[in-house]
This record gives sequence, structure tokens and C-alpha cells, in this order.
Amino acid sequence: MAELSLDDVAVFVRVVERGGFASAARELGVPTSNVSRAIGRLESRAGVRLLHRTTRNVRPTSDGHDLYTSAAPAVTTLRGAAQALEPATRRPKGRLRVTAPNDLAAAFLADVMVAFADRYPLVHLDVCLTNAHMNLVEHGFDVAVRATARLDDSSLVARKLGDLELGLYASPRYIQKHGAPARWDELPRHQCVVFRAKELVKTWALRGADGEWNVPVQGRIGGDDFVFVRAIVRAGGGIGILPRINCAADEASGHLVRVLPDLHARGASLYLLYPSAKNVPARVTAFRDFIIAAFGPWGARPREGI
Repeated sequence: MAELSLDDVAVFVRVVERGGFASAARELGVPTSNVSRAIGRLESRAGVRLLHRTTRNVRPTSDGHDLYTSAAPAVTTLRGAAQALEPATRRPKGRLRVTAPNDLAAAFLADVMVAFADRYPLVHLDVCLTNAHMNLVEHGFDVAVRATARLDDSSLVARKLGDLELGLYASPRYIQKHGAPARWDELPRHQCVVFRAKELVKTWALRGADGEWNVPVQGRIGGDDFVFVRAIVRAGGGIGILPRINCAADEASGHLVRVLPDLHARGASLYLLYPSAKNVPARVTAFRDFIIAAFGPWGARPREGI
């Protein structure tokens, strides 16, 4: 027997379900003649009559009944799968898999995720926190937030969120014990907590309304993760230079104090990566636009504003 067309089988199932050619055609949005031809092709390839046609109704033959019984569950499953796809014109829904760095997630992304979930209740967020550069396609991620625009795959799209702005922070405990610097040139005399510093020596490139300064500091404690550095600063370990986005909650609660608040530094650039610029799911475009808007207030100031 010649191979049956799956499209024709789906038409046949619809005819049996609706009990006629015309009603099936209306539901499928095609002329009745198209339905008739599809059934004709199917019967010709099967080599048997599948439907009894009368002026009043259409009902399956015994062979047609056997085919319907076998094919209907599969056709129903395929219909459900097709309806689960989300064209751009439909509301965002489905599982959104996101990978992001550990330090950014705890301070910024947690609030963004909750707000996004409130706005788009049909989207389910599945987040993997890692500082490693995961291959989006290979590991099945929809979106990645990264502090780099390096693309592992030419099919990826990178959208810049902005540049992180860094500030100088200390804990009330440290300030009570050691005081706060009044000028940038007092920083080398303070205990400092440094991020990714060789031999715990670091140069902080600071900017302010009166100019720019490269300030060499000797770290008392250092680490390669902003979450750790912030925790050490919060515990009273010294003055650290940290992303404002990571410290907003601690500053608001009084656990951290911004020292020399007129000074800041520019940190890494953040990017949003997602596969392919074509046929992007609605849940991905919604998340992209949402996080770009949410990051706006945290971006580094333009140089002209210094």
C-alpha cells in the first residue's frame, strides 16, 4: 500500500468527527472540494472505501472505523502540540529557560523574575545560575544574561543591556571602627576588599565631577565573586568597589553605606543573548523587552554627565 498522507489522514479524522464534508471544511477553513479531494486521495492510496456517503450524512466504513480509531488519538496530540506553540500574536506562555551569573541573579534578577512572572502568568521561569558560559542551543536555554558579547554560535543574537556602574561601599561597623574616607587619596590608607586582584593589588579607576583618578589599593581580602566581596564588605572587612545594582537593597536597609558617593567607576557591560533573530517565541521577546527596561536605571552614567 502506498504511504498515506498525514495531512489527508487529519482531514479524514475531522470529517468523521464532524459527520460531514461541509462542516469539516468550515472548521478547517478550506473549500468543501478540498476536503473531498483529500478523502479521495486517501481512499485511493489505501485501496479501500473509508466513508459511506449519503445525502444526509457521512459515516466510516469498517476499514474507516479502524483507521479512525488508530489515527484520531495521534491527530489530537498533534493538534494540542501545534496549539501550544506561541506565535508572536499570542500571549507569551510556556517554559522560559534562563541562565545568568550568580552575583547578578541574587541582587537584580530575582526582583525582575518576580515582576515578569506577575505580568506574564502563563510563562514558567526555569533559571540556571552559573558563571560559566553555557552553550544556549546545546543546553536548551532560551536566554542568557552575560557580562560579555562573545558569541559561541553565529546564530545567537546579543542585545546590550548597558554598563554596570560601580560605587564604593563599607559597612556601618567598619565606618564606626575606622572612619570613612573624605577624599579619594585617603583610600590607600584604608582596609580594602578587592575583586579579581592579582596578589591582592588593584587599581580603582574612579570618576567624579572634578576629574578621574587611578587609585592603587592593597587588598586586605579579595575574591572572584561579587556576592562574596559584598558579603565581606557587609561583614566589616573593609571598603569595596561594587556594582550599585548588587548593593541597592543593603544600602536601603542600612547594612551598607556608600562612601565617597560622588565617585563611581564603570564596570562590565551586560548583554542578553538568545538564539536566532527569526521566529523568536513571544515569551523570549517579552522577557527581552522587560529586562532591558528594568536594567535602565542601573546603567552607568554617560561620560558627558561626569
